[in-house]
Amino acid sequence: MNIIDTAAKAQEYANEIMPFLGINKKREIARLLFEIAKRDNLAPPAILPPQYAKNFEQAKKFLISKRYPKNFKTAAPDSFYLPDLNLNFTLKADLKQEIFYPKNIFIENGEEGSPAAQNALKLFPKTSPQYFDYKNFPAAEANYSKRKETLIITKEKFDFVKPCPCTRDCFCCGYNLINLGFGCAYECAYCFLQQYQNLHAIILPANISDFLKKVESAKFKKGIFPYARVGSGEFTDSLIFDNITNYSKDIVTFFRGRAEYFEFKTKSVNIDNLLNLPPAGNVAVGWSVNPQNIIDETELLTPSLKERLCAAAKIAAHGFKTAFHFDPVILHDGWRENYKKVLEEIENALPKESILWFSLGTLRFKRELKKFIEARFADNSILDEEFLLAFDGKLRYADAARKEVYDYLRPLIKQKFPAAVNYLCMEKQI
Repeated sequence: MNIIDTAAKAQEYANEIMPFLGINKKREIARLLFEIAKRDNLAPPAILPPQYAKNFEQAKKFLISKRYPKNFKTAAPDSFYLPDLNLNFTLKADLKQEIFYPKNIFIENGEEGSPAAQNALKLFPKTSPQYFDYKNFPAAEANYSKRKETLIITKEKFDFVKPCPCTRDCFCCGYNLINLGFGCAYECAYCFLQQYQNLHAIILPANISDFLKKVESAKFKKGIFPYARVGSGEFTDSLIFDNITNYSKDIVTFFRGRAEYFEFKTKSVNIDNLLNLPPAGNVAVGWSVNPQNIIDETELLTPSLKERLCAAAKIAAHGFKTAFHFDPVILHDGWRENYKKVLEEIENALPKESILWFSLGTLRFKRELKKFIEARFADNSILDEEFLLAFDGKLRYADAARKEVYDYLRPLIKQKFPAAVNYLCMEKQI
């Protein structure tokens, strides 16, 4: 049964077996039936027998025990997030493996001569550019799955440099961000942008010099490191569009010899610009990594683990530093062996002395993202795990499960890479 039918059957059965319930209570029963049916490939009548559907409290308690077998006895009742089943399946992700080639290019007036605009016109000659004033920012189709059809090149006026927006009550590592773009061509099932981005286009700033001027005058905190770290990659992959912007050239030239360290956070293998530059010892490329089975299922249209590590080896051999982010760690059968294997592959791919740091963080997301994942990635299994509303209002694995991940991976990283800094990201001390 496909996910659309599963959702419909869950709602139908909730109406049939418990017609006396109000809208909100019936919604919770339908939601629980749907999630169990999807995970276990069962029809709703096989999940909730009539004898357990005599009243709402009994039915909900029974279904919670089935949906959250590890945590139903210990988790707070309000930590189970049960939204309605109003899923917009027309937003299904476009998973065709195509080279990025926008149908629409909008360039802000005054930025026509910028390197980013000029390079875009050369790379996409079949697309006629349109020009706009900042007050009349172009509209794009309100469909996140079609964001790659539109490229907007504009002069950024805000948010040049800012501290990493660390989740409340989390340990803060002191990272600093510059946002060199908005929107990404990859389709990672867990990506927050699919719920967060309200202008469905790829947006690239034309004025890299303004960003670097802000960096020049900024006073950065060092956090847990002996030096300040600045990086890109919050609202887009740091390197995926580097062949359009060529920003890596400006950034490396600017940071070479400075006290701060700069990191390109990426899943991309778009490293040609970096390999054509003299290396800088305070510039790192940090790859987000996962076992290949997780990449295949959740990090769609991205380079494979092998391709990422091959790019990392080239970067290290060229003289740049590297970093790795096990973020998000995604629980699945065999996760210990699979993540250990990733560490072994890193160990075999490049010299340990090239690696500056590792970060660790388990999958977490705002509650609003859950329905986007369900609608856009109907076959996902990442949501089949037990997510609870946590200390910061986000959906997370239970404390005990997260602690098990960190207690296993942190010592393993320390053992294999003793010189690299090893820290938790967006996490409280558990």
